[in-house]
Amino acid sequence: MSNTILEHTQKKYSGLGVMLRLVCFVAPLTPIMCITITMGILGFLVAIGITVFGAVGIAAILNMPVLPELKNLTLIFQILAILALSRGVLRYLEQYSGHFIAFKLLAFIRDKIYRALRKLAPAKLDGRRAGKIISIITSDVELLEVFFAHTIAPIMIGILTSVIMTLVIAHFSSVLAAIALLAYFTVGLIIPYFTSKKSRDYGRDYREDVGEINNAFLESLYGMREIILFDQAAERQALMDRKSEIANKSVEKLKQHQGITKAWSETAVLVFSAIMLFTGIYLYLNGTLNFTAFLISVIALMSSFGPVITLSNLSNNLLQTFASGECILNLLEEQPLVADQNNGANLSHHDICVNNVSFAYGEKHVLQNISLEMGEGKIIGIQGKSGSGKSTLLKLLMRFYDVHSGEIRIGSHNIQQVNTTSLRENIGYVTQETYLFNTTIEENLRIANRNASMEQIIQACKFAAIHDFIQALPDGYYSKVGELGDMLSGGEQQRLGIARSFLHNSKIILLDEPTSNLDSMNENIILNSLKEHRAGKTIIIVSHRQSTLSICDKIYHMQSGRLS
Repeated sequence: MSNTILEHTQKKYSGLGVMLRLVCFVAPLTPIMCITITMGILGFLVAIGITVFGAVGIAAILNMPVLPELKNLTLIFQILAILALSRGVLRYLEQYSGHFIAFKLLAFIRDKIYRALRKLAPAKLDGRRAGKIISIITSDVELLEVFFAHTIAPIMIGILTSVIMTLVIAHFSSVLAAIALLAYFTVGLIIPYFTSKKSRDYGRDYREDVGEINNAFLESLYGMREIILFDQAAERQALMDRKSEIANKSVEKLKQHQGITKAWSETAVLVFSAIMLFTGIYLYLNGTLNFTAFLISVIALMSSFGPVITLSNLSNNLLQTFASGECILNLLEEQPLVADQNNGANLSHHDICVNNVSFAYGEKHVLQNISLEMGEGKIIGIQGKSGSGKSTLLKLLMRFYDVHSGEIRIGSHNIQQVNTTSLRENIGYVTQETYLFNTTIEENLRIANRNASMEQIIQACKFAAIHDFIQALPDGYYSKVGELGDMLSGGEQQRLGIARSFLHNSKIILLDEPTSNLDSMNENIILNSLKEHRAGKTIIIVSHRQSTLSICDKIYHMQSGRLS
């Protein structure tokens, strides 16, 4: 096991490594990608053809020495019209199929990210900054659209178009074909390789900085009341300004790299166009090349840099894309601290035995040689100061973490050998802070049991002393709770969490400070409900309140990770 629960190793991939891994996602859509590449190649060839035939037509009008069969202006204009129409159709098909692939894959990757987060939660997500996770889910995934729609196909289009044009020019002159090949190679590969090599970390730094801004912004939103209450607006604004300034510097580096790459690419295009022109003139004057071959070769090269310039420009976008891809790949390839058990036993008995259990977060020992028994049909209380390990014990019972030594048994099974699905179905866990989704009360309750009837939902709310409050709302159970449940008080949120536990109808109920936000009347209602429905259940209550623990059959006291 890792030395620390909060340790998150981040692999660093080369640009090629990221690209190859991302390309693997395209495999199921290979036929459509082939269509995209084919349409792209044909589109560029048609565009080049428009320029070449246009030049030939002008030469014919000016009575230059072109071949006789190319002096038919009517035919040339017909060819140009057909090519122009074809260019629009081919470009549309290329863009349509490319974006179809991109959006299909983005949906697929988002699904994989959610599944990965589900497997990593909660242990591997403890300590991760929410802003960085949101950055991965939103902006990082969106940047992959650039890769799937505007990178894979353009690379293949650039390579294949360059090969075809080299062969076309070679038909007229091997010397000019060699110049064309060197030009394509320089603009499409050499310049992007060396310029991006110097700036490979810029994109990664930028993505990190964006994640930091997102995190600071989220903290500011969630803590807005505290910021106003303690007059910290100026300090918070200064923090946002500092983080924005850092991100702006990263952007400046990226833009500077983009400018350098563009300058080198345009210089190379001009240089090779000049070399091609003067070499063609030399060959024409020496009689080794006729005027038609000279004109077509030179114009073909000058008008065919589009695909390789696209490759050169890709290096600018790929710095961010590869950084985003690296973040996503790291997340998808990260292994959970606690793997789901799918080939174990299902629970049939629900008594719990904690035998000599020890646990630590990294170097911080939280539980040391804890042993206790919790019988079925019993209500067990655990009392202790904050930091004594009470909540951690409940997380071990949920198997959010695995023990470092000792064992936990439910019924006759070691908890590590119990199927995760069975474990979750049999345990209801009410945490200190109830998370509510920005939807109706009914939907927030129904997540505990998707098949529950409305009568069951109402009964669970009565047990949790929240039904009368819900009924008094204008829309009753269909009232919205607001983002993070901010339209409800802490006590109302807590009672909804307890109602979820009743609705889940689990055989083991874990309650972490379940009445901390409740008045004595509502506390008594809930405690009486627990006593009435204890039959066949194992109920564990963690609380500071002596009144809450008054219904317990046995109370364990914890201090500094030990029982007393």
